[in-house]
Amino acid sequence: MPPALLRTVRTAAADRLDPAHWAAGHLPAEVAGLAARPDTLAPGSPAKVGILDLAFAVRGGRTELVERYQKTPLQIMRPLWIDPARPDTAYVYLMATGGGVAQADRYRIDARCGPGTRVHLTTQAATKVFRMEQDYASQLVHLTAGDGAYLEYLPDPLIPFRGSRFHQRTTVTAAPGATVVLGETITAGRLARGERHDYRVLATDLEIARPDGTLLAVDALRLLPGGDRTAVTGPAVFAGHDHLATLYAVSDLRPAAEIADTLHRALDGSGLRYGVSTLPEDSGAWLRLLEDSPVRTAAALDAAWRAVRLLLTGEPAPALRKT
Repeated sequence: MPPALLRTVRTAAADRLDPAHWAAGHLPAEVAGLAARPDTLAPGSPAKVGILDLAFAVRGGRTELVERYQKTPLQIMRPLWIDPARPDTAYVYLMATGGGVAQADRYRIDARCGPGTRVHLTTQAATKVFRMEQDYASQLVHLTAGDGAYLEYLPDPLIPFRGSRFHQRTTVTAAPGATVVLGETITAGRLARGERHDYRVLATDLEIARPDGTLLAVDALRLLPGGDRTAVTGPAVFAGHDHLATLYAVSDLRPAAEIADTLHRALDGSGLRYGVSTLPEDSGAWLRLLEDSPVRTAAALDAAWRAVRLLLTGEPAPALRKT
């Protein structure tokens, strides 16, 4: 590698390891009040900062991973091209080498999808947030879709264990002409262990915007169960159910009303409790559902994603390689 390029690579790596890169920055007050130096490994210690920085571009008629930086415990293997209808689409599985997120962990994921790329990002397994006695854990996700890009980000459920303290901020920048399909599922806890809303605090922030800063969606969730759990089981949040799932579809490939109708039809007659609405600026639509069964929740989100994929591309979604 030429010396000048080597210096550039080293500088970029050093910048990613700077706390200004992986620290949460502005924290919700509910989480900031818990910040403390733990008597275990502190933030920034080895294996406490997980970083993934991925860039995609069209090369030779298909989407290729052209830049990758990864720091344990976050990592990926190579992209897969498993879609017979769209062999140009890169499928990437995000992985964590540890069993879950522990106190004082700081994760950051960046995915930059260039013009015309087609990328599907998912996780290898659910994100388990372990019990915490001091400090908190955070994850920052930055997704960027260039003109004509088609990006799907569909991670497996987030499961907060008893006593966990977690903040997640997801920032999506979608250029005009880009499509971003974004899903999220939050579980009430480790249900098989009888843990329902036993976490200390779960705070999530989602922001979807254009490159010029025009906001398309802002979704903030603050879950603090407290003693009687009523703060998180009321009608505005879980409404007594165990799973809360959301799917956003930002696209100008079809009118927003048509996208919303497609989402509605995908779950019509399912017996699930759900709602669908359009996004501002005719930029797409979103769906939110509540359910008790993890199987039905996953099946419903999958049906909604497949219906949107078929509407926007005219092609069916493939079977994802998960066991």
